[in-house]
Amino acid sequence: MKGVGLMSGTSLDGLDIALVDFTHENKEYSFTVIEAETITYTASRRSALQAAPSLNGYQLLQLHRDYGKWLGEQVQQFLMNHDQTADFIGSHGHTLFHDPQIGFNFQLGEGSALAVSAGIPTYCDFRSLDILLGGQGAPLVPIGDKYLFPEYRFCLNLGGFANLSVNAGAGMLAYDISACNLVLNYFAQRFGVEYDQGGSLARSGKFRSELFQALEAMEYYSKTPPKSLGREWFEAELLPVLEAYADSPQDVLHTFTEHLAGQIAQSIKPHCRPNDKLLVTGGGAHNDYLMSRLVQLAPIEIIKPSRMIIDFKEAIVFAFLAYLRQIGQANVLRSVTGARFDHFGGTFHLPR
Repeated sequence: MKGVGLMSGTSLDGLDIALVDFTHENKEYSFTVIEAETITYTASRRSALQAAPSLNGYQLLQLHRDYGKWLGEQVQQFLMNHDQTADFIGSHGHTLFHDPQIGFNFQLGEGSALAVSAGIPTYCDFRSLDILLGGQGAPLVPIGDKYLFPEYRFCLNLGGFANLSVNAGAGMLAYDISACNLVLNYFAQRFGVEYDQGGSLARSGKFRSELFQALEAMEYYSKTPPKSLGREWFEAELLPVLEAYADSPQDVLHTFTEHLAGQIAQSIKPHCRPNDKLLVTGGGAHNDYLMSRLVQLAPIEIIKPSRMIIDFKEAIVFAFLAYLRQIGQANVLRSVTGARFDHFGGTFHLPR
């Protein structure tokens, strides 16, 4: 079966679209990426998504419908451009609210509007059921790490947040480590650029020990998994610590990069065995300075795959989540999220 995966991350780079062909025998899965591309958000759409959490109910529902319709239009155009068809869509949506402690999550992009606009059956809102079952609702990608990339014990995604999955044999262990591109892009934009290309701004900064110690002391790092992060944590807890040193954005970038690489290394060390490998994907994999610090600090061989996998792995996995639903397999792991049992995440929408 061929599925389209859609991914919009918290760093607001754009919409990732991947058309993936899946096959399986028993529980051995294989995939081929047929086509993939990123639709860069216009300035107006990026602004609308940034402002969405503060909309009133009427405006939010309107945007929810309109964004879902827009997602469907992008899928339709993408398939038309490449002369392809798809059996289903798996959409991550765009996360506006994520607070599992109060049992709440909201992914922008109304599923019925998406399905009707694209003319293709659609699965979306993969987090809500998990939260209702006592889980974190995230991360969801580790089931893809387990079945699509089984040769790697560790998979690290460096997106808006950095999240790690460990194939621990008895079950997958996975959680958000810290913010990543959400911070790096935020402070790079002080220089009039969208992101810190290659980490050059961070490299030029100085290490600020007071900031580093304040970051290391944050409460989240002392929590045990399952645990996850959302924009709420970034804005309420992390950003105030960083803003205290905002007189020198380069120093913030430099110090935060050191902190992030160290937290990643600390997360890996307890589970590391001889000859283990770490697969690194997401936009942060293109940050040469961050990667160089990670190579220095992490006790493991680090593998950067093809650019296709680096940039589109999450979109691929959301197509896989929908594929698992199509074939009647659970697609959310309790060992990862802390839910009461493995289950079938995602709501289903028919186009007619």
